[in-house]
Amino acid sequence: MKYRKIVEGTFLKRPNRFIAHVLINGKEEIAHVKNTGRCKELLIEGAKVLLEDCSDNPNRKTKYSLISVWKDNMLVNIDSQVPNAVVFNALKNGEIEGFQDINHIKREVTYGNSRYDIYFESSKEKGFIEVKGVTLENNHIAAFPDAPTERGTKHVLEMIEASKEGYTGIIFFLIQMRGPKEFRLNWEMDENFSKAVKLASENNIKVLAYDSIVSEVGIKIGKPIDIDLTSKFIK
Repeated sequence: MKYRKIVEGTFLKRPNRFIAHVLINGKEEIAHVKNTGRCKELLIEGAKVLLEDCSDNPNRKTKYSLISVWKDNMLVNIDSQVPNAVVFNALKNGEIEGFQDINHIKREVTYGNSRYDIYFESSKEKGFIEVKGVTLENNHIAAFPDAPTERGTKHVLEMIEASKEGYTGIIFFLIQMRGPKEFRLNWEMDENFSKAVKLASENNIKVLAYDSIVSEVGIKIGKPIDIDLTSKFIK
């Protein structure tokens, strides 16, 4: 996925989940934050950020959208809207190992009381994929979530029920950066979600984790990384 007009800025503060104050070309601007997670280890005062200039949209309240931030020498995409699109396109293009036989794919499909990000069919199976974007990282280890997610827990548990009806269930963690060597659950932040994912993995649900190739102008699927569902994540 590629963005349009990209500008550089310096992060100043984030008064709420939805907006940030950013210094752009010497002027303080208010930007929309395309991520409702905490991102506290990323959005710190003085951090270099990249934003999309959306000034040509007359319906917007803010001129810019904050999409990525530099963490030392690593560029982290924090746009929570792109992981679904990145995984969807990678599946369509046969870029994910084990999914080259897909003949039907659709986004946002409901099963029971949950709406899953992707529904797919192949000659051998049909199933649902729940995509989670991951921006939390420390010492080359990525983790999810960075904030409690009751909705995420509900979706994971209902996926177990879908698998009993013959569907393939997949929880796909897209790490929105390149650098981490391993993915873990953030047990300390949300024990219920972590328990649900571990239970799902013990009940025929596939858990996948891929990193991403992030550039100043876009993001695309990377390579699979190791997964550890039991060890704690240490900040």
